[in-house]
Parts: sequence; structure tokens; C-alpha cells
Amino acid sequence: MRKIISVSKKEIKGFFTSPLAYVVGAVILGLGGYFFSVTLFTTRIADLTGVFMNLAVILIFAAPALTMRLLAGEEQEGTMEFLLTSPITIPQLILGKYLAALFYFLVITVLTFVYPGILLALSTPDKGVIFTTYLGFFLLVAAYLAIGILCSSLTGNQVIASISSFGVLLLLWVFSWLSGNISGPLGSFAKTLAISEHYGDFLRGIIDTTHIVYFISIIIVSLILSMLGVSKRAWS
Repeated sequence: MRKIISVSKKEIKGFFTSPLAYVVGAVILGLGGYFFSVTLFTTRIADLTGVFMNLAVILIFAAPALTMRLLAGEEQEGTMEFLLTSPITIPQLILGKYLAALFYFLVITVLTFVYPGILLALSTPDKGVIFTTYLGFFLLVAAYLAIGILCSSLTGNQVIASISSFGVLLLLWVFSWLSGNISGPLGSFAKTLAISEHYGDFLRGIIDTTHIVYFISIIIVSLILSMLGVSKRAWS
């Protein structure tokens, strides 16, 4: 655990000294504030559904921009070999980098607490729905980052890692649209894979274990495949 924390600290320092991380954070918070203001002043409804649904789409672009460097960047800069020969295992390396990215987005998420704070000051929103919204958002971010690290583990090029991660996330998002236009077992399968189908219920205040299992499965499978990907590259 100590080595995982050590890797995480190094990556967290890298995040908060990187201009890209600040730009991404500013874009997320800026657009989030815009969506919140528009929703509040146009509908007069104390609701965060629209804000966090839009943020979920924005993160399809933002998450790959940050995860592309975690492993592909090491490969591109020639430091991966040093990491693999240091007294640290591949699982420790992957988990350390993943937790660092998760911490970065957790900080951004905490900064969005101003939205429910304003709603609570102006009205009486459903606190249960606010809780499930943030729970769903955290699981969504965790899944996005796990997929991003997986794509970063499969290539030594940061651009390819970013584009492939964006493609996978976009595909998981549009599966919802496909499920509505395809009938039969294939449509049902697409709906099962659609990330928005599982995320949407959290925004409505519904906690379903099926949705939690879906996100956790994506996280676990992606991290395991990332470990296998790095291992294969290490021995090739």
C-alpha cells in the first residue's frame, strides 16, 4: 500500500503542476457553472440533473486528455523501463496512477458542491437526489478514468491513447441511442452496455445495485486489462 501511495503522490504532484490539468479543470467547472446558472434562471427548478448529465458528456473529452499521459506518456518519454525495473509491481503502478487521477477529479467534484449549496440556500431540494447524483457522478468518473488508463496502457503514443479512449467512451454513450433504434436481443444488449442508461437513474434519485455493479465491473475489468497490457509490453 505504501508503494501505491508513493506512486499516487508523484502523479498528483504532476497533475497540479501541469497547465493541462488546470485548463481541463477550469473548462469543467466553467461549463458546469454555466449549465447550472442557465438551468436555475430559466426553469426556476432546484435540480442538478441537467448539470451533471452535461458534465458527463464533457468528461468524455476531458478524461482522455488527462489519462493519456499516465502510461503512454511514460512509454513515450522512455521512463517506463525505469519504472518496471524499480522495486514496484505492475498492479501497484497501475493502482497508484489510477488513484491519483481519481483524486484529481475528486477535487474538481468537491468544488462543484457550491451548486447544491446554492440550491439549499434558495430552496428545499431533495437531498436524497443530490446524494445519488453525486454517487452516480463519482462512479461515472471512476469508470471513465479506468477506461482511459486501459487505452493508455495499450500504446506508447499519447495521441492514440487519447483518441482511442474518447472513442470507447463515446461508443458506450451512444449505445443508448442505438438501443432505441434497434429491436430484439441486439437492442437489449446495447441498452445493457449503454453507460447513460445506468447513469441516468442516479440523477433521478434511484440507486439500483445493477447500475453499481455495472460501473464497478468496468473499473475492475479495465484495471486488470491495463495490468495485463503493461505486463505484455514489459516482456515483449
